[in-house]
Amino acid sequence: MPDSIPVLTIVVSYLALLFSLSVHESAHAASAYWLEDDTAKRLGRMTLNPLPHIDILGTLVLPLVGMITGWRVLGWAKPVPVDPRNLSRKFTQRTGMAMVAGAGPASNLLLSLLCIPALAIAINSLVPNNVSPETKFNIFRLAMYTPVESFANIPIPGFSTDTVFLITFLGRMVSINIGLAIFNLLPFGPLDGARILRGFLPHNIVPFFDRVQPALTIAVLVLFFVGGIRYILFPFFWVIENYYLNPLSRLLLGA
Repeated sequence: MPDSIPVLTIVVSYLALLFSLSVHESAHAASAYWLEDDTAKRLGRMTLNPLPHIDILGTLVLPLVGMITGWRVLGWAKPVPVDPRNLSRKFTQRTGMAMVAGAGPASNLLLSLLCIPALAIAINSLVPNNVSPETKFNIFRLAMYTPVESFANIPIPGFSTDTVFLITFLGRMVSINIGLAIFNLLPFGPLDGARILRGFLPHNIVPFFDRVQPALTIAVLVLFFVGGIRYILFPFFWVIENYYLNPLSRLLLGA
């Protein structure tokens, strides 16, 4: 437990997480609706309002405990209900479910792609012109991970409370959405990646794949709670950072 609770960091990070989860779940609902299943829409899940998507453990308890203690955790929302029988016959049922599953991570990647230039524009606009591009790139990186309280102490002229909030919020939107996309694309247990993979497996492998899912779900939960999931995610983060995030942000900042 930290000596003092980082209230500003918790507020900024949690707002970014809550919005990102809402986008993720509403993307599932919208893709199902596009494929002619209105189950989620009828249940009020095709919305950016976070309230219908909140899961007590995954959206409230774990993220807030993690933010207070410093234990990194992404969190999750309530799964969007989909009735495969209602999906469009333009695709096989398995392919339709894979498309619905893929919409969630895709929405997070798209959101990160929108927030990267937004963050770069905010830094270029709000940081004085005499600050070097490399320093601006460092500010970009700090906005994603550094506690807001520490970020506010960066000796940059003109950094008001509103500026700090905006830049760190956009930074969290970038890092959280990349994290949600990578995590949900893992082809294990209840994650979207498993449903995507199932949609393209040979028919003779699908029964075995379905049988091992309960065990994989338990394994994912254990790894999640003991922190072992980070070792699975790290290589993917490394690739994303070095071949997507850093090159794009450097390009936009002229660094």
